[in-house]
Amino acid sequence: MEILVNIKQLGKRKSKINRQEFYIENKPETVEDLIRECVSTCVKDYNDRYEKKENPQPLSDQQINDMSEIGKIAFGINYGEKEADEKEAIDTATLAYEDGLYRIFIGTDEVGELNSKISLEENAEVTFIRLVMLAGRLW
Repeated sequence: MEILVNIKQLGKRKSKINRQEFYIENKPETVEDLIRECVSTCVKDYNDRYEKKENPQPLSDQQINDMSEIGKIAFGINYGEKEADEKEAIDTATLAYEDGLYRIFIGTDEVGELNSKISLEENAEVTFIRLVMLAGRLW
């Protein structure tokens, strides 16, 4: 099943949102299923890149500018020595959702709790918004 995914971060001065096609194997029925399917796809892509050990392509000026805004310029290389663990990644993503570290919207509607039923159609627009905790002093 193909969906369109937007990933953005609240609080960025310049909100750059790229809509990308994203393939998930099974049609999710709950929010938890959606998280599981998306994380599973990402872990498989990550592990495929790790196994191939592809050489990074040079970054364009636009990519460098975009990455400099978030404070890290990277080639997407895995410098670790092991592949990602799918079960651990799903557990982490589920816990982060429960803790309110990100929100999920289908179209313009927020999805709600993990066990909430969702209706996801082919080419539906799904948005993940990572919430950034603010830190500061009281004085």
